[in-house]
Amino acid sequence: MPINEHLRDRILRKLETLSDERAYQVLDYVEFLESRYAERTSPSANTFTKFTEAIEDRLRAGKVSASAIAETVGFMNRAASVLNNAIETGKTVANDLVDKARTATDVRPTTSGPPPATPDNASSTAHDTKDPGGPGEKL
Repeated sequence: MPINEHLRDRILRKLETLSDERAYQVLDYVEFLESRYAERTSPSANTFTKFTEAIEDRLRAGKVSASAIAETVGFMNRAASVLNNAIETGKTVANDLVDKARTATDVRPTTSGPPPATPDNASSTAHDTKDPGGPGEKL
């Protein structure tokens, strides 16, 4: 069962007053509780989020300052946002191309205009000549 909205808001208000180092202590405790008592898995994060969190954990294990970690994670989140936008734009362009290709194959040629020339309806009288180059041909 997800956390109720009131409780979530109350926790967020408390977190906003903490320094980054204290917030990391809270994160450690929450992850401990999750590993010990979680009844279900947390919502699956996208690849970029998982990558960013793994880098963040390594920096924390290496005793990098909280401010340096915050700057690094902020940069990585901006880069992930740019990549996500590029992916979405690529999907949109690909969908547009597919739609245009489908539209182009669905269009049927119309039969308006003059019919194609055949020996029976040609504008020249050459089709009337029974023996081309023979004595009955008129010049």
